[in-house]
Amino acid sequence: MATSPCSSSGVSSSSSSGLGADAGLEIRTRSVEQTLVPLVSQITTLINHKDKPKRSDKTLQAIQRVGQAVNLAVGRFVTVGEAIANENHELKEEMSVACIEARRAGETIAQLTDVASLDHPESDSHITIFTDKTGVVKAARLLLSSVTKVLVLADRIVIKQIITSRNKVLATMEQLEKVSSFQEFVQIFSQFGNEMVEFAHLTGDRQNDLKDEKKKARMAASRAVLEKCTMMLLTASKTCLRHPDCESARINKDGVFHRMRLALEQVIEIVTDSRPNGENEMAPISIYSGIKEFKNKVEGLRENLYFLSKENLSTMLEVILEHTEDFTDSAYTSHEHREHILELSKQAKMELEQLVSVWMQAQNQKTKDLMEDLEVAILKTCQCMNELKREVHSAATSLAADLLKYHTDHMVLKALKITGVEGNLEAVAEYTCKLSEQKEQLVEMCRLLRHVSGTEPLEITCIHAEDTFQVTGPQIISAAETLALHPSSKIAKENLEVFCEAWESQLSDMSLLLREINDVFEGRRGEKRVYLSLPRPGKHNANLKALKPVKLDTEEQAKIAKLGLELHLLTSDVDSETEKWEDQENEIVQHGQGMSSMAYSMYLFTRGEGLLKTTQDLFHQAEIFATEGTKLASALHALSDQVHNDDKPLLLLEAEKLISMCKQLQITAKTSAQGKSATFTKVDACILKTRNVMTLLCQLLPLCCKLLRKTKAGNGCLKPAPPWKEDRLRTGTNARTPERRVDTFGIKSLENHVTNMTFLESK
Repeated sequence: MATSPCSSSGVSSSSSSGLGADAGLEIRTRSVEQTLVPLVSQITTLINHKDKPKRSDKTLQAIQRVGQAVNLAVGRFVTVGEAIANENHELKEEMSVACIEARRAGETIAQLTDVASLDHPESDSHITIFTDKTGVVKAARLLLSSVTKVLVLADRIVIKQIITSRNKVLATMEQLEKVSSFQEFVQIFSQFGNEMVEFAHLTGDRQNDLKDEKKKARMAASRAVLEKCTMMLLTASKTCLRHPDCESARINKDGVFHRMRLALEQVIEIVTDSRPNGENEMAPISIYSGIKEFKNKVEGLRENLYFLSKENLSTMLEVILEHTEDFTDSAYTSHEHREHILELSKQAKMELEQLVSVWMQAQNQKTKDLMEDLEVAILKTCQCMNELKREVHSAATSLAADLLKYHTDHMVLKALKITGVEGNLEAVAEYTCKLSEQKEQLVEMCRLLRHVSGTEPLEITCIHAEDTFQVTGPQIISAAETLALHPSSKIAKENLEVFCEAWESQLSDMSLLLREINDVFEGRRGEKRVYLSLPRPGKHNANLKALKPVKLDTEEQAKIAKLGLELHLLTSDVDSETEKWEDQENEIVQHGQGMSSMAYSMYLFTRGEGLLKTTQDLFHQAEIFATEGTKLASALHALSDQVHNDDKPLLLLEAEKLISMCKQLQITAKTSAQGKSATFTKVDACILKTRNVMTLLCQLLPLCCKLLRKTKAGNGCLKPAPPWKEDRLRTGTNARTPERRVDTFGIKSLENHVTNMTFLESK
């Protein structure tokens, strides 16, 4: 049986063959893990040759080539590691030791695989891979351990860079807090903006490189706070400078600085995998996770009647039912949902009592009848828990949908702006009370959604949303009070606008989160297909290398964030429409899905994430998107030949609209833009025109499906949609984010050398 030096899913864990890398070297990033995969694969292949009885000349030559090539590749790898060590003195000693070990292991493997010249390697006094199996295993283990250590040490440099960047930001923030003049503030804020851009890029790469989905979600939440707070810090500080004696302005500014510091600290906790004062992280406890664990234990009784006690099972159910009190005690849970949850809780206790009774009998006497009764009790208990899970899900999502719909007009925020400009302190006080009530409703909504979110990353997103409403509500109130005290102040008015926009943005994010939670519940959550249209290194359009890429700064990214969010919503709508087609191979569906995937990549660009790293990448993607739209228009023309004459003009008219819009997008994407300002204008135009095309696509897909159904005279092309799907469309968050690779501080160059180890082909 073949053995592997280490599992591909976690090379730091020891394997059964004893060839795993050092268990103390925990690998937390995908870039390090994936860099090791080629080496693991080749060493595994090499070691497995020892089990083959027939050793032809071809096999012996292949083994020797592998050994020599491993040694050469490790030598190049070590050279890079030593160069990194020389540039980073604090790691020099550890890195040097790891490099020496790697070089020694590579040389040992080359010696043990020097078998091509031996006719009978077993009988020769020369020690080889065939005569010293233990030596091969030992050398392989040392090689993997030392190479892993070099990579992990190199990864520490990335962490150090993030910490250094954070420290710069903190130092500049302290200066910003103490400034007393506008001129000084503008100068320091300019420096602060540049430092925040650097920090955003570093943490964005780190977020996408993390293996742990939970940490990814926490990092995304912290980065979102920093992104939104940067603009808040600007306007809040300017307001405080303009009105230095205003207490509400000072409170408003202090709140922003405090929140940014907390977010910066959380980023460092994530990248260093540590918490202040050695505290353990408290995992969020939800009804979903409790029910899942409870059901696993109950179903485990089929295999083993003795692996847990009845007290443990009873305690688990008690904890779940305690959490349901968050629903039954909530003032916002409907009477109907409350009654159903209480009934199901009571039923769950009864089903568990019956299960325990049969279970105890089965432990004493394993008869066929008792085992059948136990199976029935298990099924009934699990069914009851599923119904409870469905009921709390319905209660939470119904409340969320109603609240989000009710607050979509932002009437309270509008009233605060108007009364603030009027200087009407009494009216401002009245509307701040209403905003506080709204805040409590939304906070409660987030708490209930957390219980039914279904995954740990979504639980964390719910907690982040709850914190955002808790903090932003009082900040809006202090900003409104400041404006009411200084109604003619333009900066106070602008400051209130910024905080209101943050509130509105979080409400929009909640709509996306609600859709994702529904997707998880229905089992429809999955990776969005990545449309890899960008040129690969050394292939396709070589002229792109000559163009200087431009990265947008934080302020510019904030300006296109709203467009990006609209684009995200449209991709969700298009995905929902394409899912309704039974014929998923239909040409119109295929083009629609491709365009949706590309638009989603462009949305990720607006967040500083995904495969599109620079503006040039975005422009190239826009060109491909427009080309795909033109192909869709051709498919619409083909469909027009099949539909009834009455419907043909409408379809052709829509097809011509699509062609025109795609041509405009292609022209915009190909137009040369010199300078940062022109480049940003071009980015804005590309995303805007992509959004317009997606809006048209949302109208075209249902129209085409309707016409096809009409043409086929009842054969249909639609799948029946579940009732809840009418107003809960599909979307995606971190789970569908395409992976990115880190290209900083030596990791990439190390990766390139290890990749050169993929030299053994099938012989």
